[in-house]
Amino acid sequence: MRRRLTADEPSPRSVFLDVPNMPWEATKFPGIRCKTLFSDAGGMATLLLEMEPGAEVPLHEHTAIEQTYVLKGHFVDEEGECLPGQFVWRPAGNTHIAWAGKEGATILGIFLRPNIFADGRPFFTEERG
Repeated sequence: MRRRLTADEPSPRSVFLDVPNMPWEATKFPGIRCKTLFSDAGGMATLLLEMEPGAEVPLHEHTAIEQTYVLKGHFVDEEGECLPGQFVWRPAGNTHIAWAGKEGATILGIFLRPNIFADGRPFFTEERG
């Protein structure tokens, strides 16, 4: 076991995920499924999201940075659009609606909880212990 460089203890182990064989999880948003790749008590989350054509993430505000990489399809909000291989990040306080284009979208999203939704629905909004 490798030792840490900055402390006299073992290095924490890497966590490998077999993402293609992970099941898709339903979300509270019609037409959107996800695979949670990482989530911690501090609020960080990394999700693989699959959006059907026209599926929408309703009006919400990010309390910290959100980062999105588009793997396939067309991911849009009021300020612009991303195609496969493109990336968008939004600063804390950014308030938007996001949706998939007519071919749907698969995206990798990295963000910090909580997100605040205008309609009050929870989706990675509650603090987790």
